[in-house]
Amino acid sequence: MTIQHCKNCGTDGSGNYCSHCGQSYKTSRISLPVLLHDVFHFFTHLEKGFGYTLKQLVVAPGTMQRRYLEGYRGRHQKPFSMFFICASIAALGRYLIFEALIKYYHLPDGGDAHFYHQYWVFLFIVLMPFIALMNWLLFYNEKYYYAEMLVLSLYNLSVLLIGVLLITALHLINPYWNTDYIDLGFALLYNIVTFYRFFSRSNHWVVIIKTIIATALFFQLVQVSEDLVKGLVR
Repeated sequence: MTIQHCKNCGTDGSGNYCSHCGQSYKTSRISLPVLLHDVFHFFTHLEKGFGYTLKQLVVAPGTMQRRYLEGYRGRHQKPFSMFFICASIAALGRYLIFEALIKYYHLPDGGDAHFYHQYWVFLFIVLMPFIALMNWLLFYNEKYYYAEMLVLSLYNLSVLLIGVLLITALHLINPYWNTDYIDLGFALLYNIVTFYRFFSRSNHWVVIIKTIIATALFFQLVQVSEDLVKGLVR
């Protein structure tokens, strides 16, 4: 058995990877093929984790989050990175949509494109702890830790942001449609299904009522925050 020396942490061992830090014993000089391999590895790993997690959040909302908290985490994108990816996609998508509406439909520039490009993701990062706190307080009797409710909220909001992006795209068909009620209906339906399954052992009607309250408070919080930030940056 050949003993190898880890260049990263200095630990001696055998096999292909260091038992202490996990780095490969074999390292090569940084070249263009090596960089391209790293890029390829990143995107294939992202596709497996991100794609699988998004699919599970769509087909098994609530169940997926509960199983993640129970320890089934190997194939899933981690909650914070999932949220950042979805929020960034949604922000960029809404920015491009509003830019297209201004360019092709000659709608007045109310600053919405600039807001979604510069501030939308940051706004949700700031709001996320408060959204999780609100859900934790409403479902306090379920005995989940705040951090566990934060995980649930991060995954939940990831899907909601992608859904709102798709609904916003309807403005490309008719820019004068008011899609606020579609946004609310989608969020309410998804939240009810998610919380209904997540708290499957609780009284279903109590869960539904609390979910309606949580969704209404969430929309109010987001609306007030968006109006406040838009007013400050214009």
